[in-house]
Amino acid sequence: MAFGADELHVLRRSLAHALQSSTAPLTAVEVQDCLRLAASVDDAVQEAGRLRAFLLADLARYRAALPGSLSGYLELLQDALAAGYEPVPDDLAALRALRANPVAAALLERAQTVAERSVRRRLSTAPAPRTRLLTLAGGTDKENDPARPKPEPRPDDRPGRPIPTPGEVFPPRRKPSPPPEAGRAAG
Repeated sequence: MAFGADELHVLRRSLAHALQSSTAPLTAVEVQDCLRLAASVDDAVQEAGRLRAFLLADLARYRAALPGSLSGYLELLQDALAAGYEPVPDDLAALRALRANPVAAALLERAQTVAERSVRRRLSTAPAPRTRLLTLAGGTDKENDPARPKPEPRPDDRPGRPIPTPGEVFPPRRKPSPPPEAGRAAG
């Protein structure tokens, strides 16, 4: 991810302000610059996600066309591993089938190491969700604003009567009554 000169200037000012011991609020211009920078970073992350999805689809296409696409697949997988890609079981199976090729055998060892490290990392830590930058004074987070009054619940939102119990909804079954005795003939 690369930043432009203006974005670096905003980032430098924001970091300097965050590190200062004073509690002076940011000016409106600084807040807007910070919010624009946060939006630019979010856009860059989304674009990187789209590019990654395209490259992974390309890798899957080459994997599906194996063994005819061997050189292209190995090249794409090497590039993907260098960019932080964690191989899926299909990648490992394809490399195992191609291990007669020396490049594929070396790539299999590397992919297995990366996959093992990935599994260990996932087992040892839980991922933290990414949050947006909304903690700036004067920011646009209207929902968490302490000065904003909380709406009171309206009395007509509550139900008029309590929720019925299962016994009210499904009354107990009654046992069938025995047939009347008077209708029997004595014999």
